[in-house]
Amino acid sequence: MRRLLGMITPSILLLTSCTSENYNSSDFLAGEAFSDSNMRVVLIDTMTVETSTMKFDSIQTSQSSRILVGQYSDPIFGKVKASSYMGLIPNSFSIDSEAEYDSIVLFLKLDNYYYNDTLETNNLHIKRLTKTLRSNEGDALYNTAKASYLDEDLGVLSYQPRPMESDTIAIKISDELGMELFNGLQEKLITNTDQFKDYFKGIGILPGDNDNGSVVGFSKDTGASFMRLYYGIPEEDERVQDNIDFELDLSATPVPFFNQILAENPIEQLQMLQDKESILSSSEAANRCFVQSGVGVAARIQFPTVKTIYDIKGQGTILDAVLKIKPEPGSFDDNLILRDTLSVYVVDRNNDLIQQLFYQEVSPVQATLNREKEEFNEIYYEIQLGSYIEQLLLAERETNEALILLPNDYDSTVDRFVLNGMDNSDFRTVLELTYAIYDEDEE
Repeated sequence: MRRLLGMITPSILLLTSCTSENYNSSDFLAGEAFSDSNMRVVLIDTMTVETSTMKFDSIQTSQSSRILVGQYSDPIFGKVKASSYMGLIPNSFSIDSEAEYDSIVLFLKLDNYYYNDTLETNNLHIKRLTKTLRSNEGDALYNTAKASYLDEDLGVLSYQPRPMESDTIAIKISDELGMELFNGLQEKLITNTDQFKDYFKGIGILPGDNDNGSVVGFSKDTGASFMRLYYGIPEEDERVQDNIDFELDLSATPVPFFNQILAENPIEQLQMLQDKESILSSSEAANRCFVQSGVGVAARIQFPTVKTIYDIKGQGTILDAVLKIKPEPGSFDDNLILRDTLSVYVVDRNNDLIQQLFYQEVSPVQATLNREKEEFNEIYYEIQLGSYIEQLLLAERETNEALILLPNDYDSTVDRFVLNGMDNSDFRTVLELTYAIYDEDEE
């Protein structure tokens, strides 16, 4: 079962052509046959663009850039739920023999990411893990992985997210656990990392079962999110306060951390995507295709008739190629927001990921949201594909590869998009080719 790995280090796709994204006077080398002939430039927008949707079996989330927790109901994608699980280790194994336990608190620092309605109340349930987080396959944990934990909450917090304020929220943790850890460290029952990990497997952070608000991001950075055990040491005239912090265990490989991201009961068409080789044509989904990060739903795009451009008389060259694909009107709002960019990747005929699409080994190709006519609801994503189309034209064999669209940080978000398909009457997905023709055969 092939999975979509997070944080890809792509094997770069080398693309060369005379297209607008890499054109300059020094590399436009069409030669004398071009410059000495009569030339005409045509805009072609009738090429077939096949749009569909696919879904990866799972996405690696053990390298996610943030902690994700929350839940909301989506009219297209169903109940979207994110929970986070992590192993912790203390920054010290020494507590003064005269010290007295005070309390234990979990701190989570908001990292500015959120998706859906932050005006609704979210709940956080802290659970104690009963098994060490380990991967069954390789050195990674995926969004579909499961964790074992006790039913009883270590702590609970109801809060109304204010993610853009970069606040830190505090959750009071059970004193029973606090005393247990305090005694284990003070009495030298736990003296090193291995002993601690055998004793305390970590925590899970889950949303409330009935939550319908937002998915919120918390920072994974050292010193940002951690559990702190407070204690005091009596002195003659005062009580000296001290603490031990329990932070994400970065000593292990892989790091014992993952975000579980699931979408339950989406629309019937999306339920047809049972594995990564399943393809849902936009013609079977009301002329729509779909994107959902976190769970691996991707819009898939192919250009099966691009070589018919050779049917045009004369020699020619691609000057530019722009794909335009529009978000479905009414599918987004202030809660279900659109991002300004989407990344472009290449998959083979089996939907195995090959690489991210790049311009000349340097700049990633992106779908950029054009908002110039937003007041008329004329917004669309446009993708410069001149180099890629040139490569398809030069290929000796048909590879049946395709492009897919996913958010840049698809392993650390739950962003979703509904896009118009190839035959949508409102705004069909279109490939606009600018083609220069020279030495055209005379009638």
